[in-house]
Amino acid sequence: MANVVVTGEQLDKSIREVVRILEDAVGCTAGPKGLTVAIGKSYGAPEVTKDGYKVIKSIKPEDPLALAIANIITQSASQCNDKVGDGTTTCSILTAKVIEEVSKAKAAGADIVCIKEGVLKAKEAVLEALMSMKREVLSEEEIAQVATISANGDKNIGSKIAQCVQEVGKDGVITVEESKGFKELDVEKTDGMQFDRGYLSPYFVTNSEKMLVEFENPYILLTEKKLNI
Repeated sequence: MANVVVTGEQLDKSIREVVRILEDAVGCTAGPKGLTVAIGKSYGAPEVTKDGYKVIKSIKPEDPLALAIANIITQSASQCNDKVGDGTTTCSILTAKVIEEVSKAKAAGADIVCIKEGVLKAKEAVLEALMSMKREVLSEEEIAQVATISANGDKNIGSKIAQCVQEVGKDGVITVEESKGFKELDVEKTDGMQFDRGYLSPYFVTNSEKMLVEFENPYILLTEKKLNI
């Protein structure tokens, strides 16, 4: 299949369509007072969410060109999610607006090379301003405030996350597990590393009363290869 190159008014129309969809569907979820969005599915009940990233991934315009533009924005949000784990809604809105403004400037006759240089200079200026305004979040109360916003305003979840961060530190590992039934949130601290695997044979048991394998100062083998036992 031959490649199709689209420019001019048709491209601008598709960009405007994607930006409008993003503003309507994703923009309304932004911030602590953001609204929830219902995502229809081909089977089962619709999914109701306030997660901007889920909303972004569900946007599939019928126009192939608009879909390609939406995929660029989705990819940008995905990279943001992989790198920092949050901020996908803001990232998507900013990406869409940058694309829209670049399209307007180009339609007005601006040189594309100058536009690119201007965008890069603006990026550096914004980053510098943000770095000058940032402050490190240290107290459990501040961590809880940030976590509560990410948890859609759920203060209970926010406080539990803050408790975890305070216990393990900023370089610690926090694992989230799904509870069985309607069990309340709880936090369990494990020193060292824990693997959800038991011994292969009861012959390894060293504590027959508790059926545990206990070693002091054991040798540990780390390998990327498969071991056939």
